[in-house]
Amino acid sequence: MKVSVEIDCTPIEARQFFGLPNVEPMQTAMMAKIERRLVEQVDRFSPDALMRSWLSVFPQNSETLQKIFAGMMGQSKPE
Repeated sequence: MKVSVEIDCTPIEARQFFGLPNVEPMQTAMMAKIERRLVEQVDRFSPDALMRSWLSVFPQNSETLQKIFAGMMGQSKPE
């Protein structure tokens, strides 16, 4: 004997039927928090900010850094 049951309901209705908690408010709050933190941190990863941080770590090696970038771009050493 084979029995098939097809249930047509939304995810919210299924959660309510099985007695699971509604996590939408928590998901909304967490997504807002993640978005806020992401927007705050975007400036740290701009090309200008990255170059400043790299040059502050190795200020005496700025010419070496130029050589590395020139090599990656397939160019010769800047004169």
